[in-house]
Amino acid sequence: MPQIEEAQPKYLQIAHHIRDQILRGDLRPGDEVPSERQLAASWNVSRPTAARSLEALSSQGLVEKRQGSGTYVRGLEVNRRARELYGRARQTGHIYTPGEYAVITLAAWSQAQEHVATALGLANDHRVVQRRRVTNNETGPITLSTSWFAADVGQQAPKLLNPERIREGTLLYVERATGRRGSYAEDRMCARAATEEEAADLGLETATAVLVVHHVVYDAQDRPLEFAEATYPPDRWAFEQGYELT
Repeated sequence: MPQIEEAQPKYLQIAHHIRDQILRGDLRPGDEVPSERQLAASWNVSRPTAARSLEALSSQGLVEKRQGSGTYVRGLEVNRRARELYGRARQTGHIYTPGEYAVITLAAWSQAQEHVATALGLANDHRVVQRRRVTNNETGPITLSTSWFAADVGQQAPKLLNPERIREGTLLYVERATGRRGSYAEDRMCARAATEEEAADLGLETATAVLVVHHVVYDAQDRPLEFAEATYPPDRWAFEQGYELT
């Protein structure tokens, strides 16, 4: 039987246990997860605590509740590029492949816009570190991305304010500087017209259609660690998803 530890809130321990089962593939898309009643009994917790753990999984986009049926694992759409970048950085210490390089166009303190403050969970102090980069290869710009970090992260990770490249990538550097490891991420994406600044950085005509991804990385305590906005030019494949036909 799973055991509750005192280091984390009980509902988070339950949610992390189920999340790990999903990410390992023990629970697959379409599988039903234990009900509130089953979780309360197996973990020896109250029904409200069990319900809160399922709500946490739902907010992470891992499960969905079906009225009158139960709670089921959702299909996981994968941001291939983000996953590959993080995996490569952890394995090799370098975030980009040979031929790819980033030009840092901004590394400074700034006041966060409302959507950035919301993504980072900033209640009062909206002062953040903003780091903007254009990633290129031999064919030209691949993507334009901006990362924002809360003030406490900026203070612990001073290289974020240096306009030099961080070869292992900002996330791996921030993990080492703060001791907070990225646990999972959420992505939201849309297509829209490029702004004048985006068009200039990516070498596009003004108002060209681009793909924009908002990417939030959370640590093991479900605290936002990084918020990033990535802008992809046309004809650049950035996402893929495999799925069964039956």
